[in-house]
Amino acid sequence: MGISIPVASVAGDPDAPKSADVVVVGGGIVGVLTALELAEAGLSVTLCEKGVIAGEQSSRNWGWVRQMGRAEAELPLASVSLDLWRKMDARIQGSTGFRQTGIAYTAFTERDATHWQRWHEIGRRHGIVTELKSSDQVRVMAPDISGRVRMALWSPFDGCAEPWLAVPAMAVAARKAGASILTNCAVRALDIEGGRVAGVVTEKGRIRAQKVVIAGGVWSRSLLGNHDIDFSQLRITGTAARVVGAEGLPDHPFGTESFSFRPRSDGGHTLALRNANIAEILPDNFRLFRQYQPRLRENWREFHLRFGPSFFKALAAPRHWDADQSTVFEKVRVLDPSPSRLFLKRALRNAARSFPAFKDVKTTHSWAGAIDVTPDAVPVIDRIPGLRGAHLASGCSGHGFGLGPGIARLTADLVLDRTPVADPTPFRWGRFGS
Repeated sequence: MGISIPVASVAGDPDAPKSADVVVVGGGIVGVLTALELAEAGLSVTLCEKGVIAGEQSSRNWGWVRQMGRAEAELPLASVSLDLWRKMDARIQGSTGFRQTGIAYTAFTERDATHWQRWHEIGRRHGIVTELKSSDQVRVMAPDISGRVRMALWSPFDGCAEPWLAVPAMAVAARKAGASILTNCAVRALDIEGGRVAGVVTEKGRIRAQKVVIAGGVWSRSLLGNHDIDFSQLRITGTAARVVGAEGLPDHPFGTESFSFRPRSDGGHTLALRNANIAEILPDNFRLFRQYQPRLRENWREFHLRFGPSFFKALAAPRHWDADQSTVFEKVRVLDPSPSRLFLKRALRNAARSFPAFKDVKTTHSWAGAIDVTPDAVPVIDRIPGLRGAHLASGCSGHGFGLGPGIARLTADLVLDRTPVADPTPFRWGRFGS
């Protein structure tokens, strides 16, 4: 099982239990922290991951932990998440690499400046502390910056963490809290009896459970689709790289309209082309076109369409299967797309124009990650209508790492029928006709 990005290893439990109070499907940050939340609440929990813990999006993101710049619907949950991140290392007795460094978004155009000035007002309405920095103030923060800087939006309480360390450490904590962690254990199907979940069927056998949480990232749509549950979610791919050799840069995540970077605890920087994703044209794009059309019309510059063999492979793939059949979840233990060389070349070029220190950097490794996107780019965190005991926490749309602790807390609240930590209404299942 190949994986292009190093991630701390978490050995799975040797045996699958016959039953649990709750089964969590998916070993990314949302699934792992949901398992931790439920185990801390005293439930017996089994987490099933088809590959390795944090093998996909949760180890491949930029590592930003932010409130600033989020969709307004996400802001209450972002505040909850940031508070949980601050306390996470103490809670799990491990290292996530979280640092409250602050984050800056710098504008080089009037269009971008206007955008961040407007967002500053949005944040203020929600109690999010951000500061508008003048061009001169930006140059104090980043003395070596080049070009015509208009302004920056500075968020002093945001920060970053190390994705390849954080989620494995959380999984270890979940196990210590009592959760069973199963790796290389694909959930083939939900076990449904009389209109409610009775557990899951895995490649290692059946696990009975009164409740199931589906936190499968880009795989959630396929798992639900096998049961004729149509979850509106598509897949895009982002690219990033680790570069070393750039000195004198800001010691916090730094974003512009054309590139972003952040300092890493292992040295160097994670660098990416901002707002650039590959959208492979697949049959689901046509099935869901009407729901995604408004966002595509508004943000078409962010997506680079690609048509190739994947379309015909997806077209020929079964959309339904029996629980005793091997599935795509076993065939693709870790979804490991190839990074875009073009995106990396543009990111380095753009970064070097603004910071000469990037001109002579060395790229140690690059990677890509598949991102699960909903029509409004906001996750679904809800009970699944018509299937009692089934819960969904998916469609994080590239926001899952920073929002992960809050998403998991809200998911656990719904599973436990306790007062939700944030208003779940913006994350409801049926908001785009699913």
